[in-house]
Amino acid sequence: MTKTSTLVSRFRVALGGQAVVAASGVVVAVVLARLLGPTDYGLLFLALSILSIFLTFSKLGIARSAARYISEYKETNPGQVPHIVRSSFWMNALTIAITCLVLLFSHRAIAVRVGEPNLAPFLLLGVLYLIFETLFVYFKYMLQGFERIEHSVLVKVTRNAGTAVFAVAFVLLGFGAFGALGGYIFASFLSTVVGAVLVRDNYTESISHVMEDGLRRRIAEYSVPITATSTMANLDKGMDIVLIGFFLNPAAVSFYVVANQITTFIDKPMSAAGFTLSPTFGAEKAKQNTERAGRIYEYTLLTALTFYIPATAGLILVAGPVVELLFGSEYRGAVPVLQVLAVYAVFVAVLEITSHSLDYLGRARTRAVIRGVAAVCNLLLNIVLIPTVGVVGAAISTVVTHGAYTLACVLLIHYEFGLDVGKITKRLGRILGVTASMSLVVFVLVGYVTGWITLFLVVGIGFALWLGCSVAIGLVEPRDALAILN
Repeated sequence: MTKTSTLVSRFRVALGGQAVVAASGVVVAVVLARLLGPTDYGLLFLALSILSIFLTFSKLGIARSAARYISEYKETNPGQVPHIVRSSFWMNALTIAITCLVLLFSHRAIAVRVGEPNLAPFLLLGVLYLIFETLFVYFKYMLQGFERIEHSVLVKVTRNAGTAVFAVAFVLLGFGAFGALGGYIFASFLSTVVGAVLVRDNYTESISHVMEDGLRRRIAEYSVPITATSTMANLDKGMDIVLIGFFLNPAAVSFYVVANQITTFIDKPMSAAGFTLSPTFGAEKAKQNTERAGRIYEYTLLTALTFYIPATAGLILVAGPVVELLFGSEYRGAVPVLQVLAVYAVFVAVLEITSHSLDYLGRARTRAVIRGVAAVCNLLLNIVLIPTVGVVGAAISTVVTHGAYTLACVLLIHYEFGLDVGKITKRLGRILGVTASMSLVVFVLVGYVTGWITLFLVVGIGFALWLGCSVAIGLVEPRDALAILN
């Protein structure tokens, strides 16, 4: 099998996994939102946001640093790979123990500081969430580093599908939002077991007697900038919600979460592409094949922009009926948030194939600095905008800061690979032209949406118009159009 066909095969596996993850996310988002109501739903995700900040410190950047070295050493010195796995595991075990102890002794104080005393039991149960979620992430990235995408996807699918099943089941059994958190934990536990078995059975056999001098230190050192970037990213995501809860209320949190989950859902295909390609870029660079890696990235970027810019425009126009039909009229406050965050979906799509790739290319330190600046700006904008503009202010802050961060990351990739800027610019102009034509028609028709059938009709007309125009001007090849329709 050629390298290209191998990548296509891995992408299909990753995309299939992301389809399951997306479906699971829809179940969690829609069913839990309707079962719990805005207040309890907001309380659950306020707890998860605080736990995500602790999760940053329990996992650090150890797994992704180890994955980077696995992708390199499996090509040059495979006997060292088991040493990398074992050393990084014990490093992560130490960080888990320390972080869990901190949360155990501080959970009540945090709940009081946020102004939601009912958070305390959620945070206490969150100790188990930190343990199993960190281990899930660890095994997922180990398998990714080996380019065993199908195994890594299996671990992720186990966790996300399990969350949909157990979180909803525990709520239906009468345990409320607290039971939903228990469902998250049980799903993480199952995925941890699956990941541990796959790593143990497949990747701990051929081992050199002595670990290469300084290798453990390099893993720890490279984890520092990855940790910094991850910390900034989680603070961005987590602090948005924490600040909304602090300045506003749990219902406002639920509006932001609902809008964010919809944008996350539409980014799943590019998440699959980024997850598949990131270790490949590192391996290609190790073999000095930077030109090939650059062409792969450029093609993926242009494909992402071709689909995601018009999808974002369409989402902005149909945001109202989508929110009300999916979540109910109680969540109408999420509509303006979704219309702003839809733009963020384009940036996330580009980042999915860019940001983690930079880690595998050895540019984690530079990315960490840029991410830190973006996170600080986002925090300051949130503090200013949330009290004055409301929950929409958090969305505006996210779009502005992530737009700047995305541009910086693409420029770093351009420095590594030498992208064809003229080609990208011309393609972008045609994409915007098609998007404008489609948007005009959808804008006229959206007022006729009264239910699911009319919504699907409007979306279908917009999609058909986009596809026809894209084929006519060469954005999408006819054979690709037939593949899409089939």
